[in-house]
Amino acid sequence: MAFTCTLTLNNEVAHITLAGELDAAVAPQFRAKIEEAAAAKVTRLVLFMSELEYMASAGLRSLAFAKQKMGANVDIYMVSVQETVAETITMTGFHNSVIMVESYDEA
Repeated sequence: MAFTCTLTLNNEVAHITLAGELDAAVAPQFRAKIEEAAAAKVTRLVLFMSELEYMASAGLRSLAFAKQKMGANVDIYMVSVQETVAETITMTGFHNSVIMVESYDEA
């Protein structure tokens, strides 16, 4: 499945929906959306990942970039992460830097 990455801004919350396979070839697309979200000075970044089937090390680097670029005061939520992707995130310890949830309600 081809990688897609879409950004929606809703007040002070950025939603990025990821689908397909996140590898080195497409990671710059994800980083560009992160930069757009950071420029909007949002207070929360929500990554919808139910359709993200695979994440290579370049994807992990992009997540680290997101944490750094968004700043310490911005919570990053990872929603509906598939098991294989979640295992990769957990093995690296990055799950300690984000909030991983099955579903997300903005209220």
